[in-house]
Amino acid sequence: MTKKFSLTSEELKSFREKGYAGPFDLYERNEILAKYKKIRAALFNRENAVYDLDNRSLIAGYDRHFDVDELTQHIVRHEIVDKISSILGPDLICWRSEMFPKYPGDEGTDWHQADTFAHASGKPQVVWPMESGFGGAVTVWTALTDVTEENGCLRFIPGTHEEMVYDESLEMKYSPETVNSMEKDGIKRGFFGYDYRNLQKDKDFVPNEDDAVSIEMNAGQFVIFWSTLMHSSLPNITENQTRMAVTTRYVPSSVKIYPDSDYIDEYGSKISLNKYGVVVVAGENKEPSNRVVTHNLKGTPFTA
Repeated sequence: MTKKFSLTSEELKSFREKGYAGPFDLYERNEILAKYKKIRAALFNRENAVYDLDNRSLIAGYDRHFDVDELTQHIVRHEIVDKISSILGPDLICWRSEMFPKYPGDEGTDWHQADTFAHASGKPQVVWPMESGFGGAVTVWTALTDVTEENGCLRFIPGTHEEMVYDESLEMKYSPETVNSMEKDGIKRGFFGYDYRNLQKDKDFVPNEDDAVSIEMNAGQFVIFWSTLMHSSLPNITENQTRMAVTTRYVPSSVKIYPDSDYIDEYGSKISLNKYGVVVVAGENKEPSNRVVTHNLKGTPFTA
């Protein structure tokens, strides 16, 4: 069923071919800058956060929709959910949100894909029904600040979303000192303490950056892409511009999330999932093993 903010037939066709769509407008500039100010202040307060973490942890920005009301409301916005329904169908869950800051001087993120999201934890976090023949998640990446090539925008290689060139079952050890070697274009890239190249099926594989596109965005816009699309980000070479974004990840509600897992162990942190749950953002839940939550940990409902 077509909804008010559904992708058009042309946008959906393009998404299926390229693996991404957008950017789309969501917030007015003054509105998102005011929200960003509130979000930034709220992130330092972990009193109601879903995970017991120090703010210095690399995953301190995971799932803050459970305690930051502006993010609670963001993940269920019709402008987002209607478009995701165009791709994944009427029954949807949001299973994760992540804050992605890139501070002046930060290196870029290396090329990567995610199917089961086992690349860091070693355990599948997203498991689609056997008959689906596919995996991954649809990611919505929303710019809370202006995003440019200079301060570290996303880059995509269109059409790379239907074949995984990485094997997420291979071992990738966490080492905070890990820094990838300089790429052929002179851009320093890493992967938050991992060397993502260890997961390559073909150890001689080199992404074709000649086909890559940069996704510059205004504050308040969002872009949609398959997690299996080859993507990376540029370094922040500015002196005083922090690039901030929030991602929200969606799958059909028939997908199992963190099956047989009581905790997450990745990026140097081990966290309990005892307060975690998926959020049904459209339709109904189809997977009984998923714990569904209807309110954040402060009592705010997940309703648009």
